[in-house]
Amino acid sequence: MAPVRIGDLTLRHGLMLAPMAGVTDASFRALCRRFGAEYTVSEMISAKALCYEQKGRESAPARTAALAAIGHAEWPCAIQLFGSDPEFMAQAATLIEGGSYRGALPGPMPVAIDINMGCPVQKVVSNGEGSALMKEPLLAEKIVAAIKKTVSLPVTVKIRAGWDENSRNAVEFAKRMEAAGADLITVHGRTRQQFYAPKSDNKIIADVKAAVKIPVIGNGDLFTAEDVRHILEETGCDGVMIARGALGNPFLFTEITAMLEGRNAPPQTVAERVDVALAHARAMIEKKGERIGVAEARKHMAWYCKGLRGAACVRDGVMRAETFEEIKRLLTTLKGTSE
Repeated sequence: MAPVRIGDLTLRHGLMLAPMAGVTDASFRALCRRFGAEYTVSEMISAKALCYEQKGRESAPARTAALAAIGHAEWPCAIQLFGSDPEFMAQAATLIEGGSYRGALPGPMPVAIDINMGCPVQKVVSNGEGSALMKEPLLAEKIVAAIKKTVSLPVTVKIRAGWDENSRNAVEFAKRMEAAGADLITVHGRTRQQFYAPKSDNKIIADVKAAVKIPVIGNGDLFTAEDVRHILEETGCDGVMIARGALGNPFLFTEITAMLEGRNAPPQTVAERVDVALAHARAMIEKKGERIGVAEARKHMAWYCKGLRGAACVRDGVMRAETFEEIKRLLTTLKGTSE
């Protein structure tokens, strides 16, 4: 498996953390980097919202801009944009590359601009954004070309197999993205109408890989190191992007790295899992304050509990927790101690 190149960046294994709205914030990205993710991508950011925010009052909070903040712990990190207007997309990409927009926070520059053409959520596709762009390949091509003209950063694209079973157009779509200047493409092996079931189709990823010269990253149903072995063997893709498999399990990146390097990764103990979960919650609270941090950490804590003995009762309590101390008390019971 050859290294993956994105601009000046080289990834030894092409092991990436996928963008997930409401999940892949700075704390989670940093945690996944710690356990072996070589590359992370931000939560998706509305190009229009970022641009309109620049025209607001100086005293108004720049909430969209905050999503584009990158820390050294999660770098290398790409910023993912979504939208359907080439002009707004190019303007937002320019703002992000320049780093001097209202609400920008200090930190390293993103390594790429990623364009979301795969999100299946109704409120996104109803605006002609996300995976709805797969029905509009000419518009999608214009978006990539417009961004390439305005920024020097690499431009990457994340797509699905197509919109539905009658329009599985990922191969032709990927060719258009390459022609427009895309530097890398990630393919999720389901159509928009399939959302996350049934099983992701590796053949469509293999077909895209065979059709283009730019790196192709495989995505979909990657929950174990063995799943990664299969997708690499079946598709010949250059790397993988882990999404739901990392929820409550950043250790998956360590396991995949070990598999790729012919080593065995020691399994995580319950105590280690709990300690990482608590460190994750603590990091979220430090960045967002206890009220918001705890509220957003609850789902992560529930994911960490999955599969552990006594998890059901603890998970119910965690989902009602209002302080870090409550979360700590509940999760610590899983260790079998009274700490």
